[in-house]
Amino acid sequence: MARVELYDTTLRDGAQTERISYSVQDKLRITEKLDELGVAYIEGGWPGSNPKDAQFFQLARKLSLKTATLAAFGSTRHAATAANDANLNALLRAETSTITIFGKTWDLHVRDVLRVSLDDNLRMIEDSVRYLKRRGRAVIYDAEHFFDGHRDNAAYALATLRAAQAAGADALVFCDTNGGRLPAEIAAAISAVRSHVRVPTGIHAHNDCGLAVANSVAAVQAGCRQVQGTVNGYGERCGNADLTSIIPVLQLKLGLACLPAQKIKELTEVSHFVAEVSNMGQTPNQPFVGATAFAHKGGVHVNAVMKNPRTYEHVDPALVGNQRKILVSELSGRSALVVKAKALNLELTKDTPQARRLLGLLQELEHRGYHFEAAGGSFELLLQRHLKHLKAFFELESFRIVVEKRGGQMSSEASIKLRVNGVREHAAAEGDGPVNALDNAIRKALAQFYPTLARMHLTDFKVRVLDEKAGTAAKVRVLIESQDEQDSWGTIGVSENVIEASWQALVDSIEYKLLKDQAGAGGGTRKARRAAGPRPAPRRSRA
Repeated sequence: MARVELYDTTLRDGAQTERISYSVQDKLRITEKLDELGVAYIEGGWPGSNPKDAQFFQLARKLSLKTATLAAFGSTRHAATAANDANLNALLRAETSTITIFGKTWDLHVRDVLRVSLDDNLRMIEDSVRYLKRRGRAVIYDAEHFFDGHRDNAAYALATLRAAQAAGADALVFCDTNGGRLPAEIAAAISAVRSHVRVPTGIHAHNDCGLAVANSVAAVQAGCRQVQGTVNGYGERCGNADLTSIIPVLQLKLGLACLPAQKIKELTEVSHFVAEVSNMGQTPNQPFVGATAFAHKGGVHVNAVMKNPRTYEHVDPALVGNQRKILVSELSGRSALVVKAKALNLELTKDTPQARRLLGLLQELEHRGYHFEAAGGSFELLLQRHLKHLKAFFELESFRIVVEKRGGQMSSEASIKLRVNGVREHAAAEGDGPVNALDNAIRKALAQFYPTLARMHLTDFKVRVLDEKAGTAAKVRVLIESQDEQDSWGTIGVSENVIEASWQALVDSIEYKLLKDQAGAGGGTRKARRAAGPRPAPRRSRA
């Protein structure tokens, strides 16, 4: 099987993403994770550009990398000679066995950015590569803006490659730096110059046209044997080529080895890990590794995929460490209900009156504004109540909330009266906002009956207006995310009154916790949450 080298630049290109800022410790953790995955090269950063990257390379020497080669990144010389160039010498001080440098390939950049002659730029490329090679480093040369340069001045673009090659570059990488080329253009340009190149070639694509993965695959099909990219496609502007898509396309579709066969199953885990460390939400519909990459909602789809997964899945999700998800909504039909019930060890068959009644109820609730895809806890309670006639854990008599502004400060207090097995309980509590106060009051009232509630807390609270044209009379949908020491779950409420909607979601969150504790394990919901990847960091709401 032919092999393609993976060159990960998450720690350098990915760090240029808006809202991403890696600490040195973050970079070390990601380095170790990528090494475990089995990538060939990890670009650690630009040691000549900032103290953080210099420190990273110093600490990275202590890592025991098993599969990956660490590379430092920089540019061709700016000084009159390579020996006097601060950037090149900083690259050497990083003490990596491989150094990647980029140089100008597009004559437009040479004239308008570097503002040197075309011949001077060729000397800068050749001097820089030769200087690093003579000091024992392997050198990967990134031909910046190669495809734009080749389009405008093919002869000069080729001359820059020859300069790097003559100086001893170990690999030449064609860069679509602006991300503006199309797959056919990528393949044609590479084919035009490959006969002039004696060393291995690679591709570095940006995603400004949404084609970075397609362009990378086209480059490999045109002969490149190194692919540069980032985990989850992180990068400046629209991002870089997403390795979590490129790897399975090359390995599963084209039969080209990128990772050890057993390691590709870790791809989803690595994607979620890097998203978590990057403090970025995972894109749900991200190909291969997203939480909804293998989710089925339409009734026809669900029915077919349960009979034969190949009908609506182009690969087995387990191959990349993901899993199939059956969504339940007004579109999904009875097949999805049956699948969900089976996962929860509940008896339900497609052709029973119960299934028809449940589907009708589900369609009515979704018409009213419920959205069970994001509220697995509420959906499980719905099934349990109708299939097992689940008894309520407590009965509400009344609650009252007082919101007061005093001395410029807002405060909320809730009082609640409820019954548990006929025992009446009355409690009051304050909170940051009305919902928080109500949450505190209900917990206080139930504490002596259900002590495990002390190990549960709310982590997220979202309110959405369903019909903005209705103004203050509009229905609102409240989604609450809760978690305990084992897993997390979502619940939902819908009403014209935000407090009533919040109460519905809050009661479901508590009853789900109690049901889960009563059952001992928590069933399919817990497994589904674990498969969905890292949980969001807890955040307090002033609702």
